[in-house]
Amino acid sequence: MQRESGRVNRDALATELLDSLAGPDLTRYAFELPARAEQVSRARKMVSARLESWGVGEDAHDTALLVLSELFTNAIVHTGGHLVACELRADADRLRVTVQDQGAAATGPRVCHGAEGERGRGLLLVEAVSCAWGTYDAAPGAGRVVWAELPFVPAADAASREGASASEWPC
Repeated sequence: MQRESGRVNRDALATELLDSLAGPDLTRYAFELPARAEQVSRARKMVSARLESWGVGEDAHDTALLVLSELFTNAIVHTGGHLVACELRADADRLRVTVQDQGAAATGPRVCHGAEGERGRGLLLVEAVSCAWGTYDAAPGAGRVVWAELPFVPAADAASREGASASEWPC
């Protein structure tokens, strides 16, 4: 992630992976916050308010907040950046949560499958609740982007999908 006048280069968020969600019903929201632990709560509040305004159902809402918390916290704990950029993108059936930091460890984020230790299982949780997730180097400049996709069912559509089998859900 390249810093320009103290801001995150949002061009790095507009990658091929994100473009796969492009379409006529795409909804997008992005922001950046200082890379400090107390900002995780602020990011959650901002995302919660936006998801409510989009009519995201309770399960997807709570899952998106969990994913955001994990990814935002990782961006703070594992990098030396000053800012974290977040983006939400929703189309008719998917919600993508993207977090970009300003620097990354040489190996990048990894899922810890072991139970030992107090830390390192956040991405395992993200993997468990997401349809898909991934990471890539931000370009141009330093930084890493981590994203996760969740099924997205607008509240108005949720009632019509009650009783649907798991195979009928997106992802």
